[in-house]
Amino acid sequence: MSNFSGIWIPLVTPFAADGSVDESALRRLVKLYAQAGVAGIVALGTTGEPSSLDAHEQEAVLAATLDAARGTLRVIVGISGNNARSMRERVLRLNALPLAGLLISAPYYVRPSQAGIAAHFEMLADASEHPVVLYDIPARTGVRIEPDTLLSLAAHPRIRAVKDCAGSLDTTHTLILDGRLQVLAGDDIRIFDTLCMGGSGAIAASAHVWPERFVALDRALKAGRLDEGRALFQTLVPLIRLLTSEPNPAPVKAALAALGLIENELRAPMTRASETLRERLAQMIG
Repeated sequence: MSNFSGIWIPLVTPFAADGSVDESALRRLVKLYAQAGVAGIVALGTTGEPSSLDAHEQEAVLAATLDAARGTLRVIVGISGNNARSMRERVLRLNALPLAGLLISAPYYVRPSQAGIAAHFEMLADASEHPVVLYDIPARTGVRIEPDTLLSLAAHPRIRAVKDCAGSLDTTHTLILDGRLQVLAGDDIRIFDTLCMGGSGAIAASAHVWPERFVALDRALKAGRLDEGRALFQTLVPLIRLLTSEPNPAPVKAALAALGLIENELRAPMTRASETLRERLAQMIG
């Protein structure tokens, strides 16, 4: 059975000052997070700005990530879209790569019915030779994957987990109690309560900064050391709030730039974090 427990980092895509993908910085980040003990990384997730990358750049980012992570970290790749045929073709191509899984969101913008959402995920899972992690993020897709739909999809042999960004404690609890899908917190501020309820881990953009603390939090709570976990989480809350106070991934990139790890570059329509936020982040992590 696939195991998606632990802290996963949805990796940013570093850009050089001229706007090109900074592959060297990308490789350095992968090695940094391997040393921090995270469970794995997500390439081309929302935080990686995949919608601003052309097809060639996406393939290059994924290839560099897999190469840098070889033997140290597991890699999930993000897939999103609303063209079912092209998504299926991409899934078939990805079957040849050594991936831990596919992170797939509901079709965005078109707002299909729940039956349409279920059929979409089942079609892609049928085509995949890799495990599938459902990505429930209605704030971005415009449609929620309802609990009954999630529970029905849990019966598919390759659908193994869910990145939970629905903002519903009831849904989180329902999925954990059902037990068939591993539940990964997708809203960073909810890592603590998700783990305490029995969730498997998190896909957390905030873990780009102080990743060791996020790993320690996960391990403490799973070992039943509640006081230690609570204390760790309380040290992380101010960081999480800053890193989620402006559109992702601008705050994360600003923090990584302050640490000297990447250039503070994004692609339009995304913009850099505000000067005020950059100053506050530099003070916190400096």
